Amino acid sequence: MACSFSKQEQILQLFKGLTNQLSPKFERCTGISASRYELLYQLYNTDEINQSTLQKAVNIDGAAVTRHLKQLESDGMVTRKRSSADNRVIFVSLTAQGRTQIIGYRKENMGFVNQLLNDFTDEEIEHLSGMLNRMQHNISEY
Repeated sequence: MACSFSKQEQILQLFKGLTNQLSPKFERCTGISASRYELLYQLYNTDEINQSTLQKAVNIDGAAVTRHLKQLESDGMVTRKRSSADNRVIFVSLTAQGRTQIIGYRKENMGFVNQLLNDFTDEEIEHLSGMLNRMQHNISEY
């Protein structure tokens, strides 16, 4: 007896395939990994943030955030400093170079997104956004 996927299972398979393709293509297009882009983008929207709050905002495990931030710091894009009140707390902020870089990455990101959504109407994009938000809500309730 043949085994066939339901429409719902086919959707999940399509998501898996998209996920596998998105990261490497995003990185080739923008010149930075999606994780580092998200960290820089979050930092761009705040003056300074503690590392654990940043980690929760981007939903990346703590060890990975630390590795990314150490590399970004050595590249001159972020600064990290320990709290004088609590040595366990680390505050992170963008440098001037980091601000300039994220603006460039953002332009590349917009080109990538525009290509990804090429030939979608505004109405289709709005509809897709709503459906994806519902799916994200559903999975967070699971």
